[in-house]
Amino acid sequence: MTPSPEPGYNPDVLSCIANLSNDEVFTPPSVANAMLDMLPQELFRDPNTTFLDPACKSGVFLREIAKRLLKGLEPVYPDLQKRIDHIFKHQLFGIAITELTAHLSRRSLYCSKEANSDYSVTQFDTPAGNVRFQTIRHKWENGKCVFCGASRQEYDREAGLETHAYEMIHTTKPKELFNMKFDVIIGNPPYQLSDGGAQASAIPIYNHFVMQAMKLNPRFLTMIIPARWFAGGRGLDNFRNDMLNDRHIRHISDYFNSSEVFPGVDISGGICYFLWDRDHKGDCTIESHLFGESTVMVRPLLEKGVSTYVRFNQAIQILRKIKSEPFESFSDIVSSQKPFGLRTYVLGSPRSNSNCIKIYSNRNAAKEPGYVSKGDVLQNADWVSKYKVLVSRAYGERGEFPYLVIGKPFVAEPNSCCSETYLVVGPYDSQKTCENVISYMTTKLFRFLVLLQKNTQDAPKRVYSFVPQQDFSKSWTDEELYAKYGISEEEITFIDSMIRPMEID
Repeated sequence: MTPSPEPGYNPDVLSCIANLSNDEVFTPPSVANAMLDMLPQELFRDPNTTFLDPACKSGVFLREIAKRLLKGLEPVYPDLQKRIDHIFKHQLFGIAITELTAHLSRRSLYCSKEANSDYSVTQFDTPAGNVRFQTIRHKWENGKCVFCGASRQEYDREAGLETHAYEMIHTTKPKELFNMKFDVIIGNPPYQLSDGGAQASAIPIYNHFVMQAMKLNPRFLTMIIPARWFAGGRGLDNFRNDMLNDRHIRHISDYFNSSEVFPGVDISGGICYFLWDRDHKGDCTIESHLFGESTVMVRPLLEKGVSTYVRFNQAIQILRKIKSEPFESFSDIVSSQKPFGLRTYVLGSPRSNSNCIKIYSNRNAAKEPGYVSKGDVLQNADWVSKYKVLVSRAYGERGEFPYLVIGKPFVAEPNSCCSETYLVVGPYDSQKTCENVISYMTTKLFRFLVLLQKNTQDAPKRVYSFVPQQDFSKSWTDEELYAKYGISEEEITFIDSMIRPMEID
């Protein structure tokens, strides 16, 4: 039986909406307020401060800003109605992402879906008020939208259907949308759109909202977006480079588990929100949320000599110890994608003659080895005759730590190759060397250093760049590695909390 609500129970409707699972995730009021708390609070006591939400869904950001302004401007406008009129007409602006969210946002902000109705808390001349929505068409070129990359096949729709061509990112001149300056731009933009590829392939679009907002040159910009941009994500290389080298980013709150922000919503790689401050130029306050606990550290987004972002504050000192002496990176002995030039769908056939080469592929997971001819190997043919270590190119885990991080590595014997399902480590002249390499790859420290760069299930060679090579004439244990690098007991405890033991058959 469902328990009866406690007396006086009056849930916030926007909190209820935020619990729904949706590709366009609604923001809980508590999260909106956490983002607003990052701003200088004197902004809410200034009658000239202007705010824009360029991706209105529920209207929660504008509503929570209105609450703060109503309190902060009371000394300036003692009369409540005059205060309301000024705030809603001159300080709060929004662009809705759909017609439905336009109505919802106006209802949240004005208490009426039509801003010129008798029920609106302030009277506008138009039904839209300052929350606009226009049906925008994609600009197609070679089957894709030139602005957002959406698939024409998916989104070239008849009149009356949502196009999901968001106004903020479908223009080269965002300043002309309102023809005014904004002090604060805040929002939770849509995250992705289908690009028409196989298996529900999608392309990120939240990065376009961030970059368009920066073109408006506000005093402050804060948005909540997927955290996978830290280390991966299709089409995000330029965005990631720009963000990680932007010294105006003043604060990042990073949640590895997205459900801590959006209850019931699982976003691979987690979620983050940031504050960009036009007048700030320096290190960033990183607030890392993990295991229900938070750590705060002021540091650069890029550690010295490191080209990728390190998510966990507790990992910084460990990484600094590892990098205190120059080393050859383990990534140098990991192959690129398609080590033998063979795609995933190459499974091989039953052995037909003695010249066949065993191929490790998806078929092997079912204990059904396949074979290819020597002529099928398109690159690195000299590796075929050697021993090598294979490890899955992709390995995904969800839920609570600790993780394995990578799939179990194994030895591939001479006269063998693999499809792009695997990466090759090596090759080597002896099986014993491969076994020593595997002993190192199964240590917690090795996999912890991989985790620092592995933000999704994809594990290309670059995720191994923080890992030093070792002397592989011997096997390795964590105890030896901890002693070698001076890892403290507290740091070992943190590693243990993140990485679980890996047993090799």
